Amino acid sequence: MIYLDNSATTQIYPEVKDAMLPYLMEEFGNPSSKYYSKAENAKRAVEEARASLASLLGCNSSEIVFTSGSTESNNMIIKGVADYYQNQGNHIITTKVEHPSVLETCRYLEEKGFSITYLDVDQYGRIDLEDFQNSIKDTTILVSIIWGNNELGSLNDMESISNVCLDKNIFLHTDATQVVGKIEFDMSAFPGITFLSCSAHKFHGPKGIGATFIREDKYGILTKFTPLLHGGGQEHGVRSGTLAVHNIVGMGKAADIVTLNLGKNIVKLKELELYLCTILNDKFGNQIKFNNDKENKIPGILSVLFKGVNNELLLKTLAPMVAASTGSACSSTKPSHVLEGIGLTLDEIRSTVRFSISALNGKEDLDIFRDL
Repeated sequence: MIYLDNSATTQIYPEVKDAMLPYLMEEFGNPSSKYYSKAENAKRAVEEARASLASLLGCNSSEIVFTSGSTESNNMIIKGVADYYQNQGNHIITTKVEHPSVLETCRYLEEKGFSITYLDVDQYGRIDLEDFQNSIKDTTILVSIIWGNNELGSLNDMESISNVCLDKNIFLHTDATQVVGKIEFDMSAFPGITFLSCSAHKFHGPKGIGATFIREDKYGILTKFTPLLHGGGQEHGVRSGTLAVHNIVGMGKAADIVTLNLGKNIVKLKELELYLCTILNDKFGNQIKFNNDKENKIPGILSVLFKGVNNELLLKTLAPMVAASTGSACSSTKPSHVLEGIGLTLDEIRSTVRFSISALNGKEDLDIFRDL
């Protein structure tokens, strides 16, 4: 079977598994303990992994806080900022095509009296910058806009969004789950981004571990917000709980591998995407339509509308040969709100399949579509 659902999760690198195993067996110490070697070894491993992820993101190690994944990171930042700064304003701006962990958190805050603006998007899932600027109010305390869409691959103009927020002195959070390890960027080039969320399992690391970038000021003090988890004061007091050292080590190792290979992986993914597009066009012609843009996108993500074909039935037919999905794995029981947001009808949504390629795939994998 060919695995083409890498936006849902990725295969763990063998080197990542090997790096994790000692911290499940021999080096099982708690990094919050002191003095003895197992604790010190665990603490050292955590800090090395933090440095590896910081290198991938282009930020300081001290700006990385480990979480259980992007869902926790998104909840932590949006709820935390809303609570801490509620006396300064109650308005939050987001989009209609965010991950459910952002949208459901915003809806929760609406019930608590916050005002939420859900920005419309264009046919490829991107916001209009002028529309965004016009939505800013004196009471706006937070903007949360996805960097790269998990169903369409489209990239928002994060540089411009960052500059607007910096100019207006508004906190900016971005769910960067799909772009970390897949596009090249450096956080020093985006001074307006205050918070960023990511998950290891999207770039060949383990599940159950992620991180939040939290920008620090010139004095090295992290941007303040109310913690989601209170307790022992781990992770600068921002995220309490005993650290999952083995998972953190795995995330750090995956970050090292991705950092080393990012440039060539991007080239390969672009080639594979074009190769698959060509095969699908040759095979199905005007029976299909691509929902995604061809440019300014995450390489390797394709949203394909098979006209008049039910996507669930198609995926069940393909399942013995190809693993793909109808859209986000986090909202698989509902019609895609992302495709609805770009203007597709319910019938079109129910005829759409997402293929998401990894650099571990090859052209020989994609040749299977020639025989369908």
